[in-house]
Amino acid sequence: MIEIIKDKFSILFENDGYKSLAKFILKNKFNKILILTDNNTKDHCLDLFLSKVKKTNNDAYQLISSSSFNFSVKSGENSKNIDTSNKIWTFLIDKGFKRNDLIINLGGGMISDLGGFVASTYMRGIKFINIPTTLLGMVDASIGGKTGIDFIGIKNIIGTFQFADIVLIDTEFLKTLSEDQFAAGYAEMIKHSLISKNTQWNKLSKVNSLKEITKEDIYRSINVKIDIIVKDPMEGNIRKHLNYGHTLGHAIESHLLGSEREILHGQAIAVGLVLETYISYLIRKLDLNLANELKIHIKKHFKMIKFSEIDIEKIINLLIYDKKNKSDEPMFVLLNDLGNVEINQSVSVVDIKKAFNFYQT
Repeated sequence: MIEIIKDKFSILFENDGYKSLAKFILKNKFNKILILTDNNTKDHCLDLFLSKVKKTNNDAYQLISSSSFNFSVKSGENSKNIDTSNKIWTFLIDKGFKRNDLIINLGGGMISDLGGFVASTYMRGIKFINIPTTLLGMVDASIGGKTGIDFIGIKNIIGTFQFADIVLIDTEFLKTLSEDQFAAGYAEMIKHSLISKNTQWNKLSKVNSLKEITKEDIYRSINVKIDIIVKDPMEGNIRKHLNYGHTLGHAIESHLLGSEREILHGQAIAVGLVLETYISYLIRKLDLNLANELKIHIKKHFKMIKFSEIDIEKIINLLIYDKKNKSDEPMFVLLNDLGNVEINQSVSVVDIKKAFNFYQT
């Protein structure tokens, strides 16, 4: 995988990535470094990360060892909130962190969202690095400069645009994932394949086991997102393509958040993709065969989620908080065909309910 260097960010990979990371740390001579983890990445990824830095560049390892602090939060979306942010800000103040210090976010999408938000707001912004340890983090959450936290049960309603100085992708961390966590990232890869003209869906649609996913597949997925955010970093236009499946997906995730039925972000997006692909058939005349093919594929790799009429009503009510809205009207991203995307699409409640019926049958 070839490093991706752009004006505002760098995406680095594996061994060469660690070399560039070491140079960055030594060049900046940070006095203090915070390594933000959750309890899972602290147990399964922190030592692996430090050992790789040590193997790559002992001077950088010594600098990190002598100047780093670890702050670990409870794993899961429930930690991505203002209370956790307050605790991290307080920790940074207590330990004397200044604007020229560094935060390393070692974890999945929740950690990069939370850590990026904390870094972008502390002293009006300090440098931070994302080292994603999940597939979802690698292909989506750690890339693109979106940071954010959930507030009063609403997904990512508070946040900033701030690019990480470095994103380091090391697929060895994927060995620490459960099957559900891996599948959660696969949902974002499916999204990228649907909104892209690179024919990747033709390959992914034939995947029988997630073990078939290759580094090349991951790299291609990353590049779909990179190509879009370079053209539209602040989501004024085509970056909205990346929200495909997310209008209803986020509402589903928010509806179930904190309940005994809580699901991973990627699981919610998988459902959202099926729903919004069927809506694309209803409104944009997308080929129904694609909607059926996608539904079969999603049901093959993801657990079915049951929605009652009350669930659906509550999910629809949550759409008012979607960030793409114009006034109070939810705006959807829909498909005309593979790689042919329409933004700012109004969708009726009737069609949303038809889509839920399609998913559940």
